[in-house]
Amino acid sequence: MTIAASPQTDSIRGRVSPEEWQARVDLAACYRLIARYGMSDLIYNHITVRVPGEEGHLLINSYGMLYEEMTASSLIKIDLDGKIVDDPGTGYGVNEAGYVIHGAVHAARPDIAAVIHTHARASMAVSMMECGLLPLSQHAMRFSGQVSYHEYEGVALDFGERERLITDFGPTNNVMFLRNHGLLVASASLPEAFNACYYVEMACKAQVDAMNSRTELHFPAPEVMERTAHQYAPSTRRPYGQMEWPAMLRLLAREGANYDI
Repeated sequence: MTIAASPQTDSIRGRVSPEEWQARVDLAACYRLIARYGMSDLIYNHITVRVPGEEGHLLINSYGMLYEEMTASSLIKIDLDGKIVDDPGTGYGVNEAGYVIHGAVHAARPDIAAVIHTHARASMAVSMMECGLLPLSQHAMRFSGQVSYHEYEGVALDFGERERLITDFGPTNNVMFLRNHGLLVASASLPEAFNACYYVEMACKAQVDAMNSRTELHFPAPEVMERTAHQYAPSTRRPYGQMEWPAMLRLLAREGANYDI
């Protein structure tokens, strides 16, 4: 059996702005990190960021590459309706479900710079629970009052679903469970989005484990939940990801991940 090599593209660093190149490097790193922490789904799902200085343009993964293979030069530039603006030449296109969901969020929420969609096991399990994400753990309480839910409508290929998805997401929330499907996290920066995605998944893992123990669950007092959510609010703490992101990049560097090419 012949094993296909990873898709290769020449570096496009010289023909994009320094700001776009940095966005590409960070996005490729985020794909690698999502894979490293077990939140990828073969070649599926998507992470998008706005292209700095280019209104209505996004960067997204080539549909056919594993997250572990993603590089800065292999990312595809699209508009909000999924039209390819710049294809680096991997030979792959773009997954339609990616821009149906992501394009909707970026178009409706100018405060959002990055969107992560996953089919990770624990958050997918919580998406199936009628109760949704419960304020059982400190990680979960961080997101109290910030979580939305969108009913499952089938594989997200219908542009008509965009309006309903955005209505359910709301004007300020940054986390949404896609019922019977997975998780959507959107933030003002990519490091912040990765941070939120990681901790929502951690909260979901803790919830699934606790519920699976078949013992009575302990909920903190409502005022404690409220205080904890306030303590984790961005207005109370430093912006999420600000300290963690450089550490994550150092981790990838130690492991020899060649995403920044």
